[in-house]
Amino acid sequence: MSAESHPTLPPVRLHSDAELARDALVAPLFARAVRLARWAGPGTRVGIGGELAADQLPEAVAVLGVDAADADSAGYAGQAWRVAVDTGLVDVTEPEEGAGPRNGQDAGQGGEEQFGTAAPGEDLALVTSGAPGDVLDLWLAALDTVLADAAVPDLNGLVDALDAGGEIDFDRLDWNPGREADFLDGVLANLYLLTVTEGGAADRPVPLPVLAASMVVPDGMGNPTDAVLEQVSDAMMRLDDQFRQLEPIGLVEYRPVDEELMAEADEAETAAGASRPGGPAVVDDEDVSRYGMVRLTALGLYGIRARMLEAGVEAPAVGELADKGADALLDAVSFYPEDAAQAEIEQWLAGRELPAAAAELLAAARGDDEGGPLRRLRCQQALAPAGPEAEVAVRAVLDDAELGGLARVWLAERGVADVPAPDPEMVFWLTVDTIAAQLAADGETEELPLLMETLTAYHTGFFEQVWRVEHPATAHVLEAMGRLHPDKKAAKEARKAAFKARSRRP
Repeated sequence: MSAESHPTLPPVRLHSDAELARDALVAPLFARAVRLARWAGPGTRVGIGGELAADQLPEAVAVLGVDAADADSAGYAGQAWRVAVDTGLVDVTEPEEGAGPRNGQDAGQGGEEQFGTAAPGEDLALVTSGAPGDVLDLWLAALDTVLADAAVPDLNGLVDALDAGGEIDFDRLDWNPGREADFLDGVLANLYLLTVTEGGAADRPVPLPVLAASMVVPDGMGNPTDAVLEQVSDAMMRLDDQFRQLEPIGLVEYRPVDEELMAEADEAETAAGASRPGGPAVVDDEDVSRYGMVRLTALGLYGIRARMLEAGVEAPAVGELADKGADALLDAVSFYPEDAAQAEIEQWLAGRELPAAAAELLAAARGDDEGGPLRRLRCQQALAPAGPEAEVAVRAVLDDAELGGLARVWLAERGVADVPAPDPEMVFWLTVDTIAAQLAADGETEELPLLMETLTAYHTGFFEQVWRVEHPATAHVLEAMGRLHPDKKAAKEARKAAFKARSRRP
């Protein structure tokens, strides 16, 4: 795998399909949709578009066990019904257009109102008898519906933007459906990246201002301007509403923006003569959680990754290489963070006999291409916990120019007495390969100068000889040593050696 083709996202650790399916079934909105699908029958009436007839909503609310006194109860039932229809949990037969007025219109204006019918869909059986993957497919369809709803502005804004003909004036609403959907997808992609990146959010929730700023503040901007901060505040308010909608489907765990903060912000803007309401100011606060905190659930990680894959984004998951060859394994994990690479390797080894697996790994580690040093580093990592059963495969490569040094290190670490001493050429080659691998894996880290000093300290005339090493990374490694070696004299010698290596192999 070349540097141009390796995955741009770190691998995610997903729960098993069975665990994720259980999470999907208990997600409040999905569970409500299933309950309404089981309730649907010959007496269930729907309007054009498949929505429940208005006089059916009280019964649907009762079926869900929602408090009818709750002002949002009809909204809960309507959304759950929409999810049930969109996922195929319910089949609807809509009334023919023109047969009568739409649900809710005065029947006297256009004759007797006509309704369609509803019944449990074939897919409802998958909830109890389907495989975990079937349940997850249903949940993904439900997620699509919820994400589409979340990208729609509040109903008050829609009502205000209706023109006399009942059409939405998008210019007046300042709302572009595609733009809003892209914004929400971008936010969720950023949240996913923060979650899976080593040293990122992981199991910790992300403050809402951080997420909003990731979508608004231009790269490289130091102190955001007032105009940019206002955009961040506006984005926070949009996200606050959207995450409230996304939590019931099980995508996120969300702590909303503190209502007192929003009230304080509105009062401050009113006092200042602001022409429009705004969100809370984005400032430092002792308790950042008051500004909203969000975390992708295990099910949410699965869902966002599935959407990324569908969009053509390469989003690897730990364990998906278990049935691949060692060449595919080493190519992929070369670009994984250390812990993710170890987890992937362990799963790959778990299904194989170690002697054969060790031989396959060593064979895949060969190569004088740019990715060779990293493959050998990951091969060494894979073989590190192996016991005596891998010794035959390791001994078989003692005379190999590329693997002989690695084999000697492995045997020596296990106290094997009859390990043949390497010749100087192999020592120099292994030194170059080791540093090249570290540079490729982690860049110029703080630990690298110490490694360079350790590897070169015991070889008299190291830089006088190393530039002749037939390794594609020799010049690159020597140039790095010229910058990083802690001994100034050695660094100068490294720069001279790098020049010779470049002259020898332009």
